[in-house]
Amino acid sequence: MSQLPMPPRFVPTLTDVVQPAMAQEQRMPPAATPAAIELLENQLLHRVMQRVDLVLERRLREAVGQVILAHTQALGPRLREEIELVVRESVSQAVAQELSP
Repeated sequence: MSQLPMPPRFVPTLTDVVQPAMAQEQRMPPAATPAAIELLENQLLHRVMQRVDLVLERRLREAVGQVILAHTQALGPRLREEIELVVRESVSQAVAQELSP
């Protein structure tokens, strides 16, 4: 048969009686000083600005990427036309020089 464990030698006991009114007073935070309020506001503002900065940086990067992609896609055909023109002129000049006496 299993034996029950021995109880601890010293068992703590409740010696202070807490009245309901005292318990409610203890739960209420102490009145904050204007300096403490300003510090909390500054901390909150700093945390909010950090979050805004992260979101703004990501969104700006996406927006700039989209603009660059759109310009590159629009610029592609024009660049091809210019490159084709330069290559044709270069080939024409090279052939003309080779054929001239």
